[in-house]
Amino acid sequence: MKSIPLLLLTGFLIAGPASGQEKQLDVASDSQKETRVQPKIPEPIPTTVDLRSMLTDHLLKNSLNYLDDAGKRRGKAYQQGDWEAYSESVRQHVREAFGEMPFGTAGGPLNIRVVSTYETRHCRIENVLFESFPGWEVNASVFVPHGKGPFPAVVIPVGHSGKQYRSYQIPAQAFASLGYVAVLFDPPGQSSEKQPGNDHFYDGVRTFLTGYSSQRYFVLDALRCIDYLETRDDVDMSKGVGMTGVSGGGYTTLFATLFDTRIACQGPSCCITSMADHPVGDAYAMCPESMWSGRIAAGVDEIDILLAGLPVPTLYMAGKKDEVFKIEWTRRMANNVRKYVTEAGYGDRFRLFEDEGGHGYSLPQVEQYASWMNRWVRGESERPVPHLDPADFSMLDYDMLKCYPATEENIFTLNRAISRNLRSQRDPEPGREALRKAVRKVIGTPLHTGNWLVSDPFLLWTQNYHEVLFSTEQLEIPATLLKPADGYLTQKSKWVIYIGEQGRRKALETWGPATQLSQMLNTEADAVHPLLLVPDLPGWGSSRPALTPYSLVGWGSMDRLTAYISCTLGDGVLAMRARIAANLVQFLIREKNVDARDIIMVGRGLGGVVAMLAGAACREEIGGIVSWSSLAGFQSLAEDEKYSWPSTAFLPDVLQYFDLPEVISGLDTFPVLVLNPLDAQKHPLSSYEALSLFSRTGENVQIIPGCQDMEALKQIEEFINNLNRTEERKK
Repeated sequence: MKSIPLLLLTGFLIAGPASGQEKQLDVASDSQKETRVQPKIPEPIPTTVDLRSMLTDHLLKNSLNYLDDAGKRRGKAYQQGDWEAYSESVRQHVREAFGEMPFGTAGGPLNIRVVSTYETRHCRIENVLFESFPGWEVNASVFVPHGKGPFPAVVIPVGHSGKQYRSYQIPAQAFASLGYVAVLFDPPGQSSEKQPGNDHFYDGVRTFLTGYSSQRYFVLDALRCIDYLETRDDVDMSKGVGMTGVSGGGYTTLFATLFDTRIACQGPSCCITSMADHPVGDAYAMCPESMWSGRIAAGVDEIDILLAGLPVPTLYMAGKKDEVFKIEWTRRMANNVRKYVTEAGYGDRFRLFEDEGGHGYSLPQVEQYASWMNRWVRGESERPVPHLDPADFSMLDYDMLKCYPATEENIFTLNRAISRNLRSQRDPEPGREALRKAVRKVIGTPLHTGNWLVSDPFLLWTQNYHEVLFSTEQLEIPATLLKPADGYLTQKSKWVIYIGEQGRRKALETWGPATQLSQMLNTEADAVHPLLLVPDLPGWGSSRPALTPYSLVGWGSMDRLTAYISCTLGDGVLAMRARIAANLVQFLIREKNVDARDIIMVGRGLGGVVAMLAGAACREEIGGIVSWSSLAGFQSLAEDEKYSWPSTAFLPDVLQYFDLPEVISGLDTFPVLVLNPLDAQKHPLSSYEALSLFSRTGENVQIIPGCQDMEALKQIEEFINNLNRTEERKK
């Protein structure tokens, strides 16, 4: 056994209680005093940013830059008279993000079923069911005016709520009293009748994987309501229909207008501002359906959605006391819209109405929009709208609006079907180069440039402890490096990059798993000590995002905020982490002259996904990859009814190009070890499940399901030792 280094022992003596000998030295003459050098404890290398806000600031800053560029392009297009081409580019982007939207002549059978009918003071209520997507039913409450038709019609999409509430059923009654057939229907999820499998957040984020915005499931329902109205003899469709809604219902209205020319005028309420104000500027906890892949990178602001509806006349309604869509933001946006529509020659087709209330749809808004429809739907601009007295309208019992839609088909099941179709189209055994291209399509192309700062060493048994700061892509990555000291660093020493989703402190502190891999206490002559590098990738460890105000609400969290905004940038947080890990690998190879075969990546939790993707994206063939207690496949997040992984695990667009088993299949040109793969609920796969999922892997891939932590560490150590033995045999 080798002795513990003298320097370390000296450090312990100096730091501990004074011995008798030390007391003697203290009183000796100057010429007799010994010089003691206290080993300097490495401190974190100062960063130029606050790591706690680095990721959030990075995402918001990039978003604002894209939105600013979009504003310049928009202004130029309208000034030069190219607004139609600009609007068409917005509509095309939305169509691609939404995917197939079968309505009108392209829509399937409606399969209409009448559920119930009620007579009320102002109208007759008919509750009906009809299909939007096959098997997915719209629960429509149709408010039919008394008297003889045919009547003009208005579609009222409900916001992120339920049609039983005041902002929805009172306006529907009021429109019927003014002679309009009003179709009121619920969105998926929220307080509606369509809840199972339709949670906006839990199920909405699943659509990131397939690349189709969950907004399509809100909008197609609205379009199919127009299809339904066309089947009624008591509805006059000769001049089209109106569509209006508040909050999420207004948002549905704006998008529906981009698809359907049967919408004669629209009346969105309390639903948009410039994204630079909200939700980006205030870091609001938005819903995933509005944050589809690449949206902000493409420069599609909320104002673009409104303008792309031109020349459809738009009455935008806002509450002066709206707590979310603040009136000063709305006024600023409206002023810009007025300027653009005037430049386009449609100045009379946009108007802002400011309600005295807050975030809701009021009777004064009904009056304003009815007047707007009288002009654009009836063709009777002078037709008066009587004052609507709130005392004349009462809340209906919820049972009078229930339709009891089938819930077998929902966002979850429809997106699952898309994921299965994508799987059937992919090559299950991509070649190495095809895999590299596919991974780079999703995570981006790694760089090999960066800045590397390292502290002075602190001797820790057989290892020198260093603090490191790696800077790349305007992000700063703190790390810990354990490098074998003189006498322990040999040609057999590998670089082990350990990536853990819980951060380097959890990986290292109190004999953490990464520390154990360092072999720091092993002084045997034949021991092989690695160079262990443990980084905190963006959002993990010391760069875990600090809270922002809206993360406190029930639907908010920093995980959701960073996942959703990064998705709109076309650069999901998980993609960023994988690319930065690949940057680090290529930096070591090209700038630090490390042999690629001497680099082993070990990832735990989502760090395992990062390691796999980083290894696949690198041009060089590294020494090996270990995935430990990590997600077995993205397909399970789309396939399984329940999941336990964070929103950032839902890598945007990934299933259009590959899944993790295909990555592992394509990585069999070098050793890969998969330990304890986990399903969507973080349950270990059984041996049968693991062998079935990874059935196409080559001889260089080893899968060990159900592996406990201590056994996993032994397997990783053996994996590293086997790489050394293999190299020795080759030599």
